[in-house]
Amino acid sequence: MEWLTLAITLLLVMDPFGNIPVLIGLLEDVAPERRRKVILRECLIALGLLLLFLVAGPKVMDLLGLQQPALAVAGGVVLILIALRMLFPGKGGVMGEESVGGEPFIVPIATPLIAGPSAIATVILLHGTSERWFSTGLLAVGLAWGITAVVLLLSPELIRVLGKRLVIAAERLTGLLLTVIAVQMILGGIEMFIQGL
Repeated sequence: MEWLTLAITLLLVMDPFGNIPVLIGLLEDVAPERRRKVILRECLIALGLLLLFLVAGPKVMDLLGLQQPALAVAGGVVLILIALRMLFPGKGGVMGEESVGGEPFIVPIATPLIAGPSAIATVILLHGTSERWFSTGLLAVGLAWGITAVVLLLSPELIRVLGKRLVIAAERLTGLLLTVIAVQMILGGIEMFIQGL
């Protein structure tokens, strides 16, 4: 998988524009002067999680007795559920209802909002796809994370400039693209399973 393709997939999975309304809601109880610091901290924690699974993902899978086809199908199923919630949002947004008092820490912003199950599965599935999987993964994670961090740090300004309707439209478009990617992940997992028989 080429690094740019992986970066685009990760960016769609992380869905920075779709996460803006959820993020604004989660940070309502946080003092305005602390919000950027909290967002930056959560983005850095998410980056750490993604890099951890880029390096140690296969070892964790081996330890749990999991195989790549199972991870591909599970990642695709979780991704399709997230994509469907983007297309047909319910009360509480994409991540469901969250009542977090005070300042959120790790959950739900760093994970599952930024580094969710599908992003982690996408990073783990990179192993064995090419000889340069680590450098490819590092570039892809870095680019997708960088764009996501910038969008989330600028979220108050973006929602003011673009308006809530445009942000919602971007989220729906992302949901449509993620549905296609999710189906492809599931089909890829089934194909790997059949080849392994």
